[in-house]
Amino acid sequence: MTASRKTSLLCPNCRRLISRDEPSCPYCGLGSPGSWWKNNGVLRLFHDQDSFLTGLSTINIALFVLSLILNPRGMSLGMNPFGFLSPDNRSLLLLGATGTMPIEAFHRWWSLVSASYLHGSLLHLIFNLIALRQIGPLVIQEYGLARMFSIYTLGGIGGFLLSYLAGVPFTIGASAAVCALIGAALYYGKSRGGSYGQQVYQQVGGWAMSIFVFGLLVPGINNWAHGGGMAAGILCGLLLGYQENRREMLSHRLLGATCAAGTILVLLWSVATSAIYRFF
Repeated sequence: MTASRKTSLLCPNCRRLISRDEPSCPYCGLGSPGSWWKNNGVLRLFHDQDSFLTGLSTINIALFVLSLILNPRGMSLGMNPFGFLSPDNRSLLLLGATGTMPIEAFHRWWSLVSASYLHGSLLHLIFNLIALRQIGPLVIQEYGLARMFSIYTLGGIGGFLLSYLAGVPFTIGASAAVCALIGAALYYGKSRGGSYGQQVYQQVGGWAMSIFVFGLLVPGINNWAHGGGMAAGILCGLLLGYQENRREMLSHRLLGATCAAGTILVLLWSVATSAIYRFF
């Protein structure tokens, strides 16, 4: 018995059922939709929302654990909940904390990416992962998964770049990237309008205001990164568009895949160099 070749597939761009032999997708115009690389490459990263968010959270948790392992004697076990299980600054520097000191003293521009995956305490990590789980699905729903991760990555970079320009010496945390998602959601709600858009704008606006007030009341919060991330998210939302006014295209997935590949390379570099410096 011989196996028959499948004659249909889901377009890797618009996810509509088409013939494998189509020269271009009749729905979205993607060329050669049946090609191997478009169906089995990095673009497949952006097909499963739950797995992607779980993977993103897992990376943050793994790097937090590693930051503690690099120097167990340096971690803080104090009674202050904001400082409980805090890795020491040397470990965070090795893994890619950003700011004027890492960038100007060590020329670590790549830390603008890695800093979004590092956290200063267990509570810091928990807060950011909860926020990611709250805002992430909304942005994925309205922008698509690839654009969501592009906003997350580029917004984190933008937030930490503004923080660097403002002279913040040493900073970490996913909150700049999370604020970028909030900024993109604010843009979506305001741009879309209507009752649903207004509800999104009001709800997310309440989150944004809470972050602003929290940053004023609690010492050590990097408000420059928060504000820069939110502004970058609004700009990304404007430039990339959302599903209702610009359907997710191959170019959006390629941008998301580029952000994913760049992030993976930066994090692998930070982990490898930290381990070599600390243990060898």
